[in-house]
Amino acid sequence: MNQLIVVAFDHLDDARSAMKRLRDLEAEGRIAFEDTAIVEREPDGKAHVRNEVSGTTEGAAAIGAVVGGIVTFAFPLAGIALGAALGAAVGNMLDKGVSRDFVDEVKDTLTPGKSALFLVVKEADADPVIAALRDFRGEVIQTTLDSETEGALRQALS
Repeated sequence: MNQLIVVAFDHLDDARSAMKRLRDLEAEGRIAFEDTAIVEREPDGKAHVRNEVSGTTEGAAAIGAVVGGIVTFAFPLAGIALGAALGAAVGNMLDKGVSRDFVDEVKDTLTPGKSALFLVVKEADADPVIAALRDFRGEVIQTTLDSETEGALRQALS
């Protein structure tokens, strides 16, 4: 089951730096993401949201490419259009990522100079994930983690 973790950080660059550390763990096979997003609120108040490619998006694109390739072989122009439409439809049906409305809600509450990290985690080894975040100060905004893991994460970020 996917787990949602949303953390607000005290500094603008912390969400990006934390995501880099988590991507290193992903490369080692210690965590797998369904979706991620980073929100940064500049000192002038301007907010930026960066959604990263999720597993759902990658899967939908692959399905669309295969179907589009097959149909393109038979009907070139129709195949390209059908492949793109099918990829988008599959992506919508499979969407398990971070809700855009929730990202906007958190974005509106971030004060200038802060950032937030949204993670939808497919699987993870909690200990290295918590250790990777220990160097950052922040607050857990929302999570679906069990209470023991959530407590350890909160303590690591304090």
